[in-house]
Amino acid sequence: MQLKGIAYPARPGGPEHKWQKPGGGCRPAQMQTSGSKKCPCLGFKLREVASVYFTMVAVFLVILVVALQGSAPRGTYFPYKVPLDPQGLLELSWNVSYPEQAVYFQILSRELKFGLLFGMSDRGEFENADLAVLWSDGHSSYFGDAWSDAKGHLHMDSQQDYQLLGAQSATEGLYILFRRAFSTCDPKDYLIEDGTVHLIYGILEQPVRSLQAINISAIHRGLQRVQLLKPNITIPELPSDMKTMEITAPGVIIPSQETTYWCYMAELPDGFAKHHIVMYEPVITAGNEALVHHMEVFQCAAELDSIPPYNGPCDAKMKPEQLNYCRHVLAAWAMGAQAFYYPKEAGLAFGGPGSSRYLRLEIHYHNPLVFKGRRDSSGIRLYYTGSLRRYDAGIMELGLVYTPVMAVPPGETAFVLTGYCTDKCTQRALPAAGIRIFASQLHTHLAGRKVVTVLSRDGRERQVVNADGHYSPHFQEIRMLKELVAVFPGDELITACTYNTEDRTKVTVGGFGIMEEMCVNYVHYYPQTQLELCKSAVDPGYLHRYFSLVNRFNDEEVCTCPQVSIPQQFSSIPWNTFNRDVLKSLYGFAPISMHCNKSSAVRFPGEWEKQPLPSITETLREPVPHCPPAPGPHPAASVPIKLGEIKRV
Repeated sequence: MQLKGIAYPARPGGPEHKWQKPGGGCRPAQMQTSGSKKCPCLGFKLREVASVYFTMVAVFLVILVVALQGSAPRGTYFPYKVPLDPQGLLELSWNVSYPEQAVYFQILSRELKFGLLFGMSDRGEFENADLAVLWSDGHSSYFGDAWSDAKGHLHMDSQQDYQLLGAQSATEGLYILFRRAFSTCDPKDYLIEDGTVHLIYGILEQPVRSLQAINISAIHRGLQRVQLLKPNITIPELPSDMKTMEITAPGVIIPSQETTYWCYMAELPDGFAKHHIVMYEPVITAGNEALVHHMEVFQCAAELDSIPPYNGPCDAKMKPEQLNYCRHVLAAWAMGAQAFYYPKEAGLAFGGPGSSRYLRLEIHYHNPLVFKGRRDSSGIRLYYTGSLRRYDAGIMELGLVYTPVMAVPPGETAFVLTGYCTDKCTQRALPAAGIRIFASQLHTHLAGRKVVTVLSRDGRERQVVNADGHYSPHFQEIRMLKELVAVFPGDELITACTYNTEDRTKVTVGGFGIMEEMCVNYVHYYPQTQLELCKSAVDPGYLHRYFSLVNRFNDEEVCTCPQVSIPQQFSSIPWNTFNRDVLKSLYGFAPISMHCNKSSAVRFPGEWEKQPLPSITETLREPVPHCPPAPGPHPAASVPIKLGEIKRV
């Protein structure tokens, strides 16, 4: 089968590539007239192979197959891009078609040897993964949809849902274009949904005689986290008097270790008046795109008169103590994110009276290959204007208070803690017209696995504000919501975090330490109000009763003396089934201490202790995945790809 060439840009502003589209256009060579030119397109041969599966005997197909159906829409381009591997040998670009409920992928392999694996899994594992595989036996190359079992063995999928659309060689390497629906209703496939997606990749450096001969434990492999389903938002018009400010760390020599958090202090000019930030974007030093994992700009507390200059590791013992008081987020970027735009009605205020002059840039370097001597001056570019927009944007913290009264026992696979912003607080603090949430940043520490915030009104769940079912603490960014969420006085915002502590032998309590836990949703909204923190924690008195009950039931010396800290009391508990279940039950019924706080950290007037949990009488239905039409029965067909014969353009 010959492939018709279609022109698609590789990326915005990049060189145009003539994609080889499966399914027509070029005539076979023997049918060309004397005046016709031979088509400069990729040669494909089809060879049908029966797909045979036995219940007792696993017989794997030698050839990967792909259903060559559909094509990229004319004019397709790929606005989102990330390097897959630290060396930048594999680069992924993609676009999202919401009308089609599909993602279009483009992979650039700069040094393709004998194939590659690309796919998705729950947490980035290569076991129980959904994969697209390109492999070569040394003579022909094949592309197809596969899956791995719990032992990491590869199998060809009987339902081919990765649809190959084209392959093209260019100066920079080989481009492969393929398509995948969000939902396939194939039990072996990954459901692409909102939130974090753990992408996995592997590079084949030797020829393999068959699919089952690929040993995924022996290949060069890794993972990359992205938000695949980017919201389809219209970019607002930017003001004509807009200025830029780059907050970058000068001359950093990236430490030769896998993980580094680097802090740099910046200072606004003297007399810097109030401005609105209307947009920001990353500034990445060329060549370090695979090492700069994520970045954040924080504004320091206004009460600090001065902060010494600093440019060094965030965990250094010699860093100025004042850096710990720089926590107000101005901008956050993670690998794969694009520029962030504020709604046309609002901007984030900085500068002017009551605003700190000091900013802290934090960069997370991920250097798994331990490169030495890499210099970096990455950071974030702020776009701001003195023509203030109608509303100041605000940032509000939802979830749990940073306190050890909220704890997760060791050895848990999915322990849920829930924080509340109650109707009493929103009634007291929000304006009658309400607020509009337009973005959200979810946050936990290392044990966090899922985070969701739901809006409830009159006891009924109305809307998911933000959810991430595959959350990773190593991938945090401010995400634009697909639609504005209106919150009115009397509404409730309920944030639930799911934790996994299977690898821990000691209890995990809430707090600021990396081995302690948090459950937070920083929501970005307008108009700004005095309400900056709307969070909860279990009532301390009820927790004291829990310790007393555990002491009596277990006949253990669990000290509940006032002089013993709560973390110490939790640490002395034997974590048997009874103690775990009672703690879960406690968090599910005990009254809470509400923190309905102003920006000054002072609570709004009112009674906030021993508040009842919100009563939810109606929950949202779980979304039902949309399944594409089921393909009829057909034999699997191999698609050999003559990579050596692909012509460059």
